[in-house]
Amino acid sequence: MVTSAKSAADSKPSLLQLFLSFLRLGSTAFGGPAMVAYIRTLAVERKQWLDDETFQKGIALCQSIPGATAMQMAAYTGFKCRRGLGAVSSFVGFGLPAFTMMLVLSALYVKGHDFPIVVSIFKGLQAIIVAIVANAVLSFAKTSLKDWKDPIIVVIAAFLFWMKVNPVIVILLSALIGLIAHRKRGYQRMPASQEANRFPIRGFVLTLLGIAAVCVFLLIAGDRRLFQLAILMLRIDLFAFGGGFAALPIMYHEVVNVRSWVDAPTFLNGIALGQVTPGPIVITATFVGYLVHGVSGAIVSTLSIFLPSLLLVIVVTPYFDKFQASPHFNRAIAGIFASFVGLLLTVALRFGLDIPWNVPAVLLAVAAFAALLLKVEIIWVVLVGIVLSAILF
Repeated sequence: MVTSAKSAADSKPSLLQLFLSFLRLGSTAFGGPAMVAYIRTLAVERKQWLDDETFQKGIALCQSIPGATAMQMAAYTGFKCRRGLGAVSSFVGFGLPAFTMMLVLSALYVKGHDFPIVVSIFKGLQAIIVAIVANAVLSFAKTSLKDWKDPIIVVIAAFLFWMKVNPVIVILLSALIGLIAHRKRGYQRMPASQEANRFPIRGFVLTLLGIAAVCVFLLIAGDRRLFQLAILMLRIDLFAFGGGFAALPIMYHEVVNVRSWVDAPTFLNGIALGQVTPGPIVITATFVGYLVHGVSGAIVSTLSIFLPSLLLVIVVTPYFDKFQASPHFNRAIAGIFASFVGLLLTVALRFGLDIPWNVPAVLLAVAAFAALLLKVEIIWVVLVGIVLSAILF
């Protein structure tokens, strides 16, 4: 029995192996949701760290809580292998390449965004971003709208977002509507998991929260604007149900409409840069942070947009079966997911109104939308768009 237990322990990766494996994967992980498939190939097929059933439960978990899904799946894999420190190792390794590349691209953008060739490229990319968000609306609608009541929530949420009601209020209201509208929808009850007893995580989470609290205190004492940036990104991630595309509309509202830190075309350019880097699209936060406060702003913004995602995976994973078995939880989540269809729809319209349309821009947007419908990977749509933009504009 002792030998068997030792053998099982030896089959698990070390913290360094987790970090290096996800660092390598994060350097080539393009394609939005496709990144989850890359993680499965690594963790289930190649390394056999997890079985397929456990991995599928992780997908269900990460789709039910706010945050960037692919980043959370990296943390989930690490957590299942080496608990809290494993989650941190995988999470950091997977996100580091995206942060590094976005930091470099942000610096280059600041120095060269007025060059004629750069202006031409971003004119085309802005039209392509509208197509990408429109495609995200369809994708979210297909997976989130389950019955005739959900489109009603979409319309209510879209109207409130269009009227510039605070996104947090709209999301909470949508959760309440979901609780009421779906009160007759049944959900299968699942047996309680014993995992919470096997993973004593309270001390680890309290340590991370303590470190975060010290960092926030230092920001308050050192630079008020960095503190505001950190709190904003923390709040955005906490309400980003549905992954990175859900975070972008909230970020757009707060950064462009409320605080005017950047204008709408510049924010669209940041999304475009986020599409040519590996990792989650919410890495746009690095771009925003760099424009607001240089390198320190980029670091603070990135840490803040990802910290809640990491903590939620560590805290919720052992108790997820209990959450999933709760009808109230599922009804509220259904309302929240429907609201994000409305949120994305509103943002697609606002993005469309914020850019100057001409024949080349319309052709690029239509071609990009058609390619995405045909399941062409986003990275190829963007790279081809860069070449065509340089020629057409």
